[in-house]
Amino acid sequence: QVQLVESGGGSVQAGGSLRLSCAASGRTFRRNAMGWFRQAPGKEREFVATINWSGGSTSYADSVKGRFTISRDNAKKTVYLQMNSLKSEDTAVYYCAAGYGGTNYNTVEEYDYWGQGTQVTVSS
Repeated sequence: QVQLVESGGGSVQAGGSLRLSCAASGRTFRRNAMGWFRQAPGKEREFVATINWSGGSTSYADSVKGRFTISRDNAKKTVYLQMNSLKSEDTAVYYCAAGYGGTNYNTVEEYDYWGQGTQVTVSS
């Protein structure tokens, strides 16, 4: 079992930055790929970024590539999402997720555990 708690959301003006954190509990954290997804009102939950168990491999949605950076600290059981050059279209609830045994980890179905989400609002 893995429990996930996100923090760091808030309101920011376009062009600003935020750093989201996801604190995990559970003995298997080091074995899990971790991901960030987001969901805007009336839209499907969409992939943002993923990082493998060691932190040596990352992948991003095209819409955030070059602006967002995912990282993890296995000693602290925490995964981060640094978001720079934020745009109004980044406004959404951001979810942290943990998965094991998947392939590309860019779909909702590949994740087994989810956090409760944190709101990010970007005003233009």
